[in-house]
Amino acid sequence: MNAELILKPGREKSLLRRHPWIFSGAVAHLEGQAHAGEMLQVLSAQGAFVAWAAYSPASQIVARVWSWQRERAPDATLLRERLSTAICARQALLPDAQALRLVHAESDWLPGVVVDRYGDTLVVQLSSAGAERLRDTLVGLLVELTGAASVFERSDAEVLALEGLQPRVGTLRGTPPGVVTVAENGVRFPVDIAGGHKTGFYLDQRDNRRLLRERAGGAEVLDCFCYTGGFALNALAGGARSVLAVDSSASALQAAQEGARLNSAATERVQWLEADVFQTLRRLRDQARRFDLVVLDPPKFAPTAAHAERAARAYKDINLLAFKLLRPGGLLFTFSCSGGVPRDLFQKIVAGAALDAGVNAQILRHLGAGPDHPVALEFPEGEYLKGLLCRVS
Repeated sequence: MNAELILKPGREKSLLRRHPWIFSGAVAHLEGQAHAGEMLQVLSAQGAFVAWAAYSPASQIVARVWSWQRERAPDATLLRERLSTAICARQALLPDAQALRLVHAESDWLPGVVVDRYGDTLVVQLSSAGAERLRDTLVGLLVELTGAASVFERSDAEVLALEGLQPRVGTLRGTPPGVVTVAENGVRFPVDIAGGHKTGFYLDQRDNRRLLRERAGGAEVLDCFCYTGGFALNALAGGARSVLAVDSSASALQAAQEGARLNSAATERVQWLEADVFQTLRRLRDQARRFDLVVLDPPKFAPTAAHAERAARAYKDINLLAFKLLRPGGLLFTFSCSGGVPRDLFQKIVAGAALDAGVNAQILRHLGAGPDHPVALEFPEGEYLKGLLCRVS
């Protein structure tokens, strides 16, 4: 008999609304014994069945729901259905994409399972105890459903420590992929699957990179936290007059320069600067430099809500400086990928930065991840990437 997780009175309400997380404070006790990743029946205080969830005793999220139907305990059949649904949805949305997200964790009802595709290589990231326990089954099904030549694991995100999991990086099927070249909206990028950020590339910014390219014609562009040049190369493709791309990582900038060569970009129009972005923004301000378009796409400043206050100061700082560097009529593409900073707070931070910078600014668009990164209605936490396109006057 499976162990059972018994909830405190009334704490099943969020689960009945299909939110998949069970926090430790909602649990009365565990009936029986269970290991990390094991599937448990979740029962209300009155003994009514609520869900099947994977147990994660080392985490504040002590269990994650995989099924709300008593008769559908998570097994290979259920996993195949979930994976097939997710993959088919992406094929319908982005039939010609060489690089895209196939599975987006809780938003595809597969908690802690992220799968990105780069050509014929899949990159898997497993960040929950339940997903880790199902690794072999998931990988076998993914190969069956996609025909991928190789599968590489990049389970090395910071969130693993919160789950009590050890990082795992390595080849699961096929041969090690190395650096893969993919095309996105006509721009080619080298992707270091084993050593790059996330699963090798920021697939979530696809639509925003295309939007920037449409706005970059004739502009002097400053691209901050440029990584491997996703925005910078699109700015060049869009006819930018000049691009100053800044990042603190020498290896990322080397990849960006390789991307420029792959696209035969006019190297005289771009400067790749290895430097601290915060210091560079201040130096450019002191030099009275001005730009027509500024991109702020920083790394995650707040992995959880507990870090939001510190993150808010960092976001305020870089946005204030960016507003000061923009010419009248200039555009700011500003982003936060911090799950601990919700969209409304991010907008307030950017508004405060504009006020302190002494500029008038308008929001032209609210920005987010592309359609291969959907957000389940009952799981708003899935919307981690938020952004604003602002114009100053």
